[in-house]
Amino acid sequence: MTIIPSESGVELSLLSWLDTIGWETHGQGGRRGANILDDAFDRRRNEVVYWDLLTEQVIVLNDEVTEDNVEKFISSLKRDLDVENLMNGNRTFHELLTKGKTFSVQRDDGSTETIYVDLIDHENPGNNRFHAVNQFSVSREKTIRPDVNLFVNGIPIVTMELKSRAQDNDWHDAVSDLLDYEDNVLRLFVPGLFNIAADTMELRYGAVGASKEFYEPWNDAPPEYEDDNEMMQAIMALCNPYTILDLLKNFVFYERRAGGDVKIVPRYMQYYAVNAILHRVHEDVHKRGLIWHTQGSGKSFTMLYAAQNLLSRDVARNPQVFIIVDTDKLNSQMRDQLANLSLEHWTEAKSIKHLQKLIEDGQSELVLTTIQKFEDVDPDVQGNDEVIVMSDEAHRFMEADLGSRLDAALPDCYHFGFTGTPVREGERYEDRNTFREFSPEGEDYLHRYSVKQGIDDGLILPVYFTLRHEMKWEIDEAGLDEEFEHEFRGLSTNEKRDLIRENVNATTLAEIEPRVDRVVEEIDQHYDEHVAPNGWKGMVVTPSRRSAAMYGERLIDHRGKDDVEVLYTATKDDPDLIQQFHTDPEERDSIIKAFKQTDEEAEEETPKLLVVHNMLLTGFDAPILKTMYLDRNLKNHNLMQAIARTNRPAEGKENGEIVDFQGVFENIDEALDYDAETKAYAARDKDDLYDDLVDQLETVLDIFDGIPKNDTQEASYEAVERVSTHPERRRFKQGFRRLQNLYESVAPDKRLINEGIERDYKWLSRIHVAFKRTTAGDNSPEEDMREKTREIISENVEITDIKRDFPTYKLGEEYLEDVEGLDNPGVKASQIAHATRDHLHPRENQNPRYKRLSERVTDIVERWQRDEISDPEAVEALKSVEEGILGVEEEAEEQGMDNAEFAIYTHLTEETPDAVDSEEEAEVVAEEIVFQFRERVDRGYNGWKTNQQTIAEIERILLDVLVVEYDLGYLIRDDDEFIDAIRDYLIQNHG
Repeated sequence: MTIIPSESGVELSLLSWLDTIGWETHGQGGRRGANILDDAFDRRRNEVVYWDLLTEQVIVLNDEVTEDNVEKFISSLKRDLDVENLMNGNRTFHELLTKGKTFSVQRDDGSTETIYVDLIDHENPGNNRFHAVNQFSVSREKTIRPDVNLFVNGIPIVTMELKSRAQDNDWHDAVSDLLDYEDNVLRLFVPGLFNIAADTMELRYGAVGASKEFYEPWNDAPPEYEDDNEMMQAIMALCNPYTILDLLKNFVFYERRAGGDVKIVPRYMQYYAVNAILHRVHEDVHKRGLIWHTQGSGKSFTMLYAAQNLLSRDVARNPQVFIIVDTDKLNSQMRDQLANLSLEHWTEAKSIKHLQKLIEDGQSELVLTTIQKFEDVDPDVQGNDEVIVMSDEAHRFMEADLGSRLDAALPDCYHFGFTGTPVREGERYEDRNTFREFSPEGEDYLHRYSVKQGIDDGLILPVYFTLRHEMKWEIDEAGLDEEFEHEFRGLSTNEKRDLIRENVNATTLAEIEPRVDRVVEEIDQHYDEHVAPNGWKGMVVTPSRRSAAMYGERLIDHRGKDDVEVLYTATKDDPDLIQQFHTDPEERDSIIKAFKQTDEEAEEETPKLLVVHNMLLTGFDAPILKTMYLDRNLKNHNLMQAIARTNRPAEGKENGEIVDFQGVFENIDEALDYDAETKAYAARDKDDLYDDLVDQLETVLDIFDGIPKNDTQEASYEAVERVSTHPERRRFKQGFRRLQNLYESVAPDKRLINEGIERDYKWLSRIHVAFKRTTAGDNSPEEDMREKTREIISENVEITDIKRDFPTYKLGEEYLEDVEGLDNPGVKASQIAHATRDHLHPRENQNPRYKRLSERVTDIVERWQRDEISDPEAVEALKSVEEGILGVEEEAEEQGMDNAEFAIYTHLTEETPDAVDSEEEAEVVAEEIVFQFRERVDRGYNGWKTNQQTIAEIERILLDVLVVEYDLGYLIRDDDEFIDAIRDYLIQNHG
């Protein structure tokens, strides 16, 4: 008998791994492990802490807490779990877990003293109790039962939800469940450190309160936990008791944000890099180290975690820590970050004089400064013999001899360089070389996180390039010679040759009008075909301000002023061509902010293309930027920085892209002086993207092995039925989504036609439309599919055929009759559920019964998907809902009411039955409200539904009818929801 891998199988494996690394586990024998611990420590189901266990441990860990006073302490601690806001409560409880809780104890002489009571022994981890249990059920307003929980001294620290891909669930579904748990029983998460979501293949962790996009992998481990089974390695490396306590005590930040505080825990590369720094300082053998982490991996937080640990732990006795940046903008960003974090003991050097005083005083704190402030600091003023310096963007550290000034001011310091793009320009001493500057002999780097790792972890995207540098020039050589001779007739032949050599370069060519005209046409066309359809944006990188202005003028002519912004600085001495696009810092900040937003987010038109010179190539993170049009000859770290502008992830973004007008990528080995892996993953030829498309197409087609790839009803029906079952459903949904992204990135390309790829893709697109139409709860495919795919379907797929094969557009009695012709009850249930939701969705605010029917559909579908009811039972239950929808309309007609009157009547009689004396009164009130609405509300213009005058007039109507005429004023005085509901009924039924 074959056993399908299930959630319980993942659960048992995970418990067995935890058992080997120091956790006392319960539940491996098949029982609910939580029940065992519940019985042992008398836990009630509404409690989230094993209070009896914690009571024992508090007495063990604290000499001043005894059997006589511990109950008073525990009673006080229980009140700390009574919170309304999860993050506020989590922040407060984290203080208790890491610093202890104040408690007043009575002395023998009658006096009292306030002490700190430890809940966890961080100094001696072996003194704590570590429990791992499965199926920990908590019942408060709602009941939840996560799959695995980790407790330290009876306190829940980690909550895990597990899924099985074989059962059509993955870690994404697990995260959704965890977020629901946090909403439903927030008390469980008040003490929590982080949550884990996992399936049979992958694991993600996220801080308590984190949204789904901040659940990330843990893909590294110290030697003792390394294993080919990546999930087992992750559990053992992340969840061993030492690491759990280390993260809890030393690696948690709370950041103030506009929408409320957020909790931040480190990514694995941040954690291990910080520990490497701590180890180097503690060993005191070498004074240097290079942290080479790719762009987008969070180097700023790595430095902040390092600073926090250096200042709070016993690595050094009394250290002074410097974070050094090389621009005022980066300084401002880091200052704002520090101001919003829970990091203590930091200051900012306001001036050169202030910096020198801070160095002389040598106080143990974090100092933020720019490298430029060291320019006039006196040498040998170091007042603290334990100084640790961390330099951001270390590849630029050696510029302008400022590094020498720092070395002179702090001659005896540890110095760690942080960079995503180290420089190795040569082997001579005078050449810039980040490795030689920061790494001890024989060491390239102290810690590295590569481009490949970033792509594998999903922190950054692969970037593809397309060469557009070869252009056909038609030159009037005779005319050129004549003009040249006329202009420079006073120069000798050698002088003319030198003049040409010095002045005719890549920048000069980039400013030649015919070339600019042609490149702008190419950019305009490429943007329309490849970038705009999905809402992405582009950046044009130019070699000079003049070329930037020329590009800006022409792109504005092509696309309009709202679409294009040009960024550089100009002076009054510049020609008008350049001056016209001058921007001051405030204007640039406003333009950049708008560029990073979609039009929907900004609620107004935002720029789609930025034309830049010497701006935004470093420290500019805009996930909406997909394509860079590169017309500047960049190399090595500058090129790596440019590549990194396009590789930030966003929903639906498969890759970044560079269109190369300079031929920078013609020889990648010359452009990037890095190791083979970095070259391979930094930017890839578009042929690689095409190869990925071919591979992905084969992967998706394999799902339909044995099914004819034609447009017959039989083939379509068989294909949809196959992907409606486990595990093909998940494979197809995820596989086709990636195929769409790849196809839109490659097209147009003649190989798609010549090699039959478009034909196969069109067939899969047709199946995807049909599949979506039979999948309960999904949006209609025309709303979901990307613009390019939509165009292909509309041009090449007969939608009427799909309607005929899968009649899900029809509703009502005719639909119910048609659906009876289907043989498969599972497909039938899917179609009815989806059609019913489509029928209900636009009506939910038209009548209270529709909302109740919608909730009923959701309940039926969830029970069906959990196998609590069979396919035929789901079909019958859903058919009854559909008939209920028709019944609402029929009853309104029988009562002689229009839809709005019947909705208000229904609300009064069914939602607030005590409000009226009789159904007759409800009918009269409803009729009067609708009459007044039609008489007094102007509905003859677009936008009337959301106009504030409409909303205000409806409220006045309700006052006049309910308060003045019928003495029902308490309905609107005590219930804002009543006003909202009646307003919706009036507006939605008159749309």
